[in-house]
Amino acid sequence: MPLPPQLHVFVRDWLSANNVVLKSRDGHVLIDSGYGSHAPLTLALLASPRGLGGEPLSLLANTHGHSDHVGGNAAVRAAYGCPIAFPAAEAPAIERWDGKLLLYEYADQQADRFAVDLRLETGSTHVWGDLEWRMLAAPGHDMHALVFWNPEHRILVSGDALWENGYGLVMPRAIDPQAIPATRATLDMIAGLDARFVIPGHGEVFTDVGAALERAYRRTEAFEADDERVARHVLKVLLVFCLLARRSMRIADLPAYVERVGVYRDLNAAVLRMTPETLVDLLVGELLRGGAIERRGEDIVPA
Repeated sequence: MPLPPQLHVFVRDWLSANNVVLKSRDGHVLIDSGYGSHAPLTLALLASPRGLGGEPLSLLANTHGHSDHVGGNAAVRAAYGCPIAFPAAEAPAIERWDGKLLLYEYADQQADRFAVDLRLETGSTHVWGDLEWRMLAAPGHDMHALVFWNPEHRILVSGDALWENGYGLVMPRAIDPQAIPATRATLDMIAGLDARFVIPGHGEVFTDVGAALERAYRRTEAFEADDERVARHVLKVLLVFCLLARRSMRIADLPAYVERVGVYRDLNAAVLRMTPETLVDLLVGELLRGGAIERRGEDIVPA
């Protein structure tokens, strides 16, 4: 079954979240804007015939506040003059620009500051692209995230709450004791929707939702059993994300880096309790063996 013709998904890479365009004579809507350094590509995609084709943008809506979903917000607003709609529970963090809660400088990520014009309340319904979308709370990866659900076509815009192979990073219990239980509750909620299509924050649109949920539950069970595994996973994901942005990092500089950047320092102190050098050896070694990164001389680069 095809997606409705007024809905188009631009599948992006792993620095930028997917962009979802919903077209309507009443005004076009964009869901999520990608990472800040990729804003020129985001704007080019929006201007293309499969995007807006030169027509106005009426609204930019975000599933949650992480940099790969909101990094292009300021650029999109500057180009189109559109208001920004944002999960109501997380809007205060945007207003005070909480770089720790939102994982900006706390995780060595960047996003240009923007303002929230419309707060998306849990349980509210909005018509975007001539389709009704219900705002559903999806805590876990981001404790204030929303997913957008269209019951008519059984389409779920899941953000980072569910991907075809997993979901976004979740903090270990030593940092946030509610995150992993909330992740399981969100998966239970999604399972109850009986979605036909899932448009994830990363990766292709998929329809075998049952299999994706099964994989997500298995990951959750593993995380529930081992806080150290969760911490290692979070730090490896964040290191690869930073490496994708920088393109290369010197191995000799990494011990000072994990001491300086707050999320590495705090997760190490709370869970892993390693020296910076040992932590770097662990992360780099696991990423090399997993094929996520490569070594070039004294540097590591994305694979």
